[in-house]
Amino acid sequence: MTKVRALVLERQHELALRDIDLPLDVGPGMVKIAIHTVGVCGSDVHYYTHGKIGPFVVNAPMVLGHEAAGTVTEVGAGVTHLKVGDRVCMEPGIPDPNSRASRLGMYNVDPAVRFWATPPIHGVLTPEVVHPANYTFKLPDNVSFAEGAMVEPFAVGMQAATKARITPGDTAVVLGAGPIGTMVAIAALAGGCARVIVADLAQPKLDIAARYQGVIPVNIREKNIVEEVSRLTDGWGADVVFECSGSPHAWKTIMDLPRPGGTIVVVGLPVEPVAVDIAAASTKEVRIENVFRYAHQYDRAIALFASGRVDLKPLISETFAFEDSIKAFDRAVEARPSDVKLQIRVSSDG
Repeated sequence: MTKVRALVLERQHELALRDIDLPLDVGPGMVKIAIHTVGVCGSDVHYYTHGKIGPFVVNAPMVLGHEAAGTVTEVGAGVTHLKVGDRVCMEPGIPDPNSRASRLGMYNVDPAVRFWATPPIHGVLTPEVVHPANYTFKLPDNVSFAEGAMVEPFAVGMQAATKARITPGDTAVVLGAGPIGTMVAIAALAGGCARVIVADLAQPKLDIAARYQGVIPVNIREKNIVEEVSRLTDGWGADVVFECSGSPHAWKTIMDLPRPGGTIVVVGLPVEPVAVDIAAASTKEVRIENVFRYAHQYDRAIALFASGRVDLKPLISETFAFEDSIKAFDRAVEARPSDVKLQIRVSSDG
């Protein structure tokens, strides 16, 4: 164990920037990474404000942060695809490679996954971490550290778009224009959708999403989303509906949005169980898919960034210095309508 400085969630409502013992020995198949940029995720904020997410409870001090990019500083035995000096981003969930889920390729649903900043696993808001090389991905020269730290949340959008089985020219609806909803819309457009109708209550978030060609914003304070989708599709309905709000209210009318034979992809997680209109889903033969994090998406996401097809830089609202990490989290708690992604720059290099 090595004593290092980190942003530590001591308990609910209490953050500290202090020294803590973390494992930094580089074993076979591992790499050490100097952390450059870390994104502030909604789950990090939720642990801060609520002390738990479902069955995951903060019972001991925990380092926060899981959306990260940095530079390889040490390489363990057997690692051949990475070298010291490589700029990388890291997939934060490490499954049991021998689990049944992993062997089926669904490693994201392996119950044994050890995920950064999910109790009791420490996160990466600290200057250095050690991580398996197989879950560490080299960044192209034209992809910045800030963009590298956006690969993790964008991978959720990629997973949703993949589950949707988009056909070129599809019309999609995204309910919720938060960070994940906006990235789902961008991933859906990259995946072949001709247009994406994005619905939300907050006009500033809709304005940000509308910067992307193909996005049609709908403020549901002013317009009925069912009527708007019907109008825009000549009464047929959307090919794909992505539920990204996590709001139980979304499920009251969600079956009115997809076309017959359409698809609903569930991304947002309601805190309580919701009622689902099975009869409406049945008469339309609606296919319902679910998303839990992502699997096999990092390479594709990075390729889209490098190609210029996807530009997430407009979604970065503000970047804080490492010493201002607590300020960054308190800003995230405010949930300003104009904020999409806040980041923390751990390193001053590069």
